[in-house]
Amino acid sequence: MDYELPKLPARAENSNKGTFGKVLNIAGSRYMRGCAYLCSYASLKIGAGYSILASDDYVLDTVSKLAPEVVLTPCEKIFEALSEVDVLAIGCGLTAAKRQIFIDVMKFKSDLPAVIDADGLNILAQNFIKLDKNVVLTPHPKEASRLLKCSADDILNDVNSASKEIADKYNCNVVLKTHNTVVTDGEKFFVNNNANSALAKAGSGDVLCGMIAGLAAQKMNIFDAAVLGVYLHGTAGNLARNDLSEYGVTASDLLEYIPYAVKNYLTEKIY
Repeated sequence: MDYELPKLPARAENSNKGTFGKVLNIAGSRYMRGCAYLCSYASLKIGAGYSILASDDYVLDTVSKLAPEVVLTPCEKIFEALSEVDVLAIGCGLTAAKRQIFIDVMKFKSDLPAVIDADGLNILAQNFIKLDKNVVLTPHPKEASRLLKCSADDILNDVNSASKEIADKYNCNVVLKTHNTVVTDGEKFFVNNNANSALAKAGSGDVLCGMIAGLAAQKMNIFDAAVLGVYLHGTAGNLARNDLSEYGVTASDLLEYIPYAVKNYLTEKIY
């Protein structure tokens, strides 16, 4: 671990939901509705004041039943919403059908902090866009191999070098997800050893995407948000494992353990 863990964002008593930031999550498709829920809800569980989901009507309908706290908006109003939020999360369950939306949003977002995950990474791999240091990519090894046009084995043979190469190629921050997840901006490195196999489940990455976005919404810089999001995601996985075993933890379970991960971290840091 070459980079010290940052503090959690401060929580002012004299505050309202706008104080703690707004996340816009562009996610979901007909057969991947759950990822939109997981990412959107995780941003609230980590402390963001407002979570807005932009998606198709059938996704919005599903998420409204699972998480009434999430604000819903149709895809036609994405660019209107972009001008009102503090951070963007994009890509979870997006599918190639939303390719043009992804490209247009990334060109329109200006300096808005952004977390790109899952299918957003696959679209990016096929449609190169030079990003900026307000962006973090969160690939697993297969997605990383697409970004670098190499094999997954090449990624796993040298995770640190692969993460740096992605950061340099796309001019951004990278969270390369393995059993020891690496976070880098191409210069600073953080290697997370705080995880277990309970996190190796579908939807776990969607939760992480939402956690990073939620921390960034609270005015953490995007690199610190990625580092702390990865660490707290691992802690939530460890706490869930202790209660449910590494076999039984699902991504939905992780959502319920985020507050306990935060509580543990506050106790560890004593602030």
